[in-house]
Amino acid sequence: MTAPTRRELPSPETATGGRTDPEPAGRTVSGSGNRLVAAFRSALPALVGYLAVRSLGLVTLWLWARAVGARPGALLTESDGEWYLRIAQHGYDGYERTQSDMAFFPLYPHLVGALEPLTPLGARATALAVAGVAALAAAWGLFAIGEHLYDRRVGILLAVLWGSLPHSIVQNMSYSEGIFTAFAAWCLYALLRGDWLVAGLLSLAAGLTRPTGSALLAVVCVAASIAVLRRRDGWRPWAALLLAPAGWLGYLAWVGWRTGRPDGWFHIQDAGWGTTFDLGVDTVRVGQRVLAHPSALAMYVVTLVVLVALALFVLGALDRQPWQLLLYSGLILLTTLGAAGYYHAKARFLLPAFPLLLPVAVALARAGWARAVTVLAPLAILSAYFGGYVLMIWNRSP
Repeated sequence: MTAPTRRELPSPETATGGRTDPEPAGRTVSGSGNRLVAAFRSALPALVGYLAVRSLGLVTLWLWARAVGARPGALLTESDGEWYLRIAQHGYDGYERTQSDMAFFPLYPHLVGALEPLTPLGARATALAVAGVAALAAAWGLFAIGEHLYDRRVGILLAVLWGSLPHSIVQNMSYSEGIFTAFAAWCLYALLRGDWLVAGLLSLAAGLTRPTGSALLAVVCVAASIAVLRRRDGWRPWAALLLAPAGWLGYLAWVGWRTGRPDGWFHIQDAGWGTTFDLGVDTVRVGQRVLAHPSALAMYVVTLVVLVALALFVLGALDRQPWQLLLYSGLILLTTLGAAGYYHAKARFLLPAFPLLLPVAVALARAGWARAVTVLAPLAILSAYFGGYVLMIWNRSP
């Protein structure tokens, strides 16, 4: 087996996303359809592998819930999922509550609210369907990046690894991590290919989905600024510069208007949800307490995930990962670990930092399929168990 090596990325001069010699419209549409079908066929093993590991997790949860008389659908829409469902059905409640729902970004719940009347599904099932489809789109995006940088094996393994993480059950819950990861993956893929407009639009959407959209917009803005300074790709980097931050800044401005204070969203996070930014002081303090005293399994797993994530970031830098992926992962790590509060949820917050998994995917691809499956099988089983544990035994949100 030939070891995967990173491919040379196209230069900004050639990866413009445009044509100098336009094709007839009919041929262009037909060619786009053919390319989409070919891309789907290429990604199919990754999507099947991802669905296999996530199905194992869902079946495990269903059997476990049935054994104790619980309802899997209710478990998959609890905690943050309840907040998203209320926003989808009733909109934002305003600023009067101690914990305002304006802390939650709008794209995912509003998408659920818009689709629910168009389907025979109820609000909960619609929320789960949107989250599941978005997670599958994210897995496809991960495959596309792995294949683009290395080869199909790395792409397949990257997608399956993401579905086998300890907190991967969240990808099938009515949470926004899956849809945010889909936007982030395809945005970074577009950046690597020099598709500025696509990257800007996806960054805008990501900025309306989660607070960590700030990490993605920063990457797009830095890349577009470099292209502008070097006078490359014409007006497209300028468009990306305008589009990328529009969603995130727009929502924060709206919350500021609703609350009557420019820092409205940050005030809600601090006063209502107890979340501030202390550069990681609280994360280190809680992590030390977890390791020094008897703690719940979930807390040990979160601590392990955090430590492994930091090590994988270093490995990505040593492997000379594309700077766009490194910067994105680094900013996700900074915003997640640098925030005080919700230590138990930090592993979940790191789910969108998928480039951290690239060194593992490359190593498994080099080891061969037999060894890769030998490693992935127990990971998938542990992920299935832990998904049931955090929903059935752990008494807090994932």
